[in-house]
Amino acid sequence: MDGTASGTPTIQYHNIPDQPITTIVATPVPAFGRRQRHCFGDSSPGEFPLAANPSIVLHVLTACNLDPQDLARLEATCSFFRQPAHYAPDFELSISELAALDMCQKKALFKTMTNDERQDLKQRCGGSWKLVLKFLLAGEVCIRRDKPKAIAGPGHSIAVTSKGAVYTFGSNSSGQLGHGTTEEEWRPRPIRSLQGIRIIQAAAGPSRTMLISDAGHVYAFGKDSFGETEYVVQGANAVTTPRLVESLKDIFVVQVAIGNFFTAVLSREGRVYTFSWGKEEKLCHHTDSNDVCPQPLLGALENIPVVQIAAGYCYLLALACEPHGMQVYSVGCGLGGKLGHGPKTDEKQPRRIEQFQLLNLQPVVVAAGAWHAAVVGRDGRVCTWGWGRYGCLGHGNEDCESVPKVVEALSNVKAVHVATGDYTTFVVSEDGDVYSFGCGESASLGHHTVAAADGQGNRNANVLTPELVTSLKQVEERVVQISLTNSIYWNAHTFALTESGKLYAFGAGDKGQLGIELVANQTERVDPERVDVDLK
Repeated sequence: MDGTASGTPTIQYHNIPDQPITTIVATPVPAFGRRQRHCFGDSSPGEFPLAANPSIVLHVLTACNLDPQDLARLEATCSFFRQPAHYAPDFELSISELAALDMCQKKALFKTMTNDERQDLKQRCGGSWKLVLKFLLAGEVCIRRDKPKAIAGPGHSIAVTSKGAVYTFGSNSSGQLGHGTTEEEWRPRPIRSLQGIRIIQAAAGPSRTMLISDAGHVYAFGKDSFGETEYVVQGANAVTTPRLVESLKDIFVVQVAIGNFFTAVLSREGRVYTFSWGKEEKLCHHTDSNDVCPQPLLGALENIPVVQIAAGYCYLLALACEPHGMQVYSVGCGLGGKLGHGPKTDEKQPRRIEQFQLLNLQPVVVAAGAWHAAVVGRDGRVCTWGWGRYGCLGHGNEDCESVPKVVEALSNVKAVHVATGDYTTFVVSEDGDVYSFGCGESASLGHHTVAAADGQGNRNANVLTPELVTSLKQVEERVVQISLTNSIYWNAHTFALTESGKLYAFGAGDKGQLGIELVANQTERVDPERVDVDLK
């Protein structure tokens, strides 16, 4: 739709194929003749004068919370939406750009930025407020900011309420529960020293916990090292209460991921920093193993905003928001094909996984298990790759896949969430159903029984293709998040979080990590059981 000489264009709709925002904006717009809308016979109610009151149009666009792609399509359809609107704060911005900026200003992260920081983010995203809005919306999907969450760590667990209170329970040998002691806790216990601080994100590693506040501050406790394994004794000193990480005080952090030998953090602007990768320079910089100074992740992601990071055994995945679509980058150890590039070689700098373009899949959520990884696409498809031991890739075998491969057994399921652990994978559908596959040890897959060759039920049997977790159907409530133990050194346990904030646990519970008291000689829970904590 183009305006005529009168400057009062009419509304006209066209079928526009799904294209990247930059492609739509750059597409030349043909001139269309003036048309009128006829409602009753030959009567002509006249034209809708868009230019008569642009502020009303701006209000409608903002109030409807249009997708950035929709705003770009309006620009491609009608010159009215491309012309300067002559409104503050930038008189050169178009109506659609102003609408995108207004919607950005509603986002919590954007509100915390100065004007200079906002302009820097705009340039980092590609020079458009529509692309900034796309970046902010993508981050909300991945990180679940301001929503309750649960983390099944190696031997200990974390639960964060929607109001930012933190409960921890389980193993506490290094003070990783943050209560000022080293005693185990079998029931969720709030961290009293954090009163008045709102926590929005958390991560658990071997004997270590990290929390992020809504102000972007990072608190750590447990082993006093940012990267450790059970094979190498690092961080011998135990920190038993949350301590502010001073080296990160000048970085507004929104996510942290703890992997073996290293820790990574993601800043508000989409920059990735790492600690303690060690002397092999596997993350583009050379540091000592106990270095607590954040180092920026160099290479391809230096000028591309990242919306989510995920860490596994010696490797890191990053979901990047590019103008032409979402992309996944990987860096680190390539053993088992978990980097997704085909060759199983190490990558010292982030490298884009090209297979998603061949699959015509737009990643929206990424998960990194110890030895394998998974992605959920915008269309609900699930891809897995890496070491396929115990069937954790869901392809019906135990083969390795060195590039992402669609899980065909889930072709009739529209997935919205995926979680990976140590040879286990869980998928949550749009309907709230949960599917799991992989290693059945410790009953962490949630299946009551799996038929064995001798005809007897075996709840610890491996599952090679996705199976519905029927035990969670009995909860009779929509599941929105799954969290798994992602460590090769601990028996696994699993959390299922429902829409109303109820938390259910199953799997290994020998250290109290389920948050449930077990009977004598019991070390695991087969069926999901409600944890006594209200996360709403």
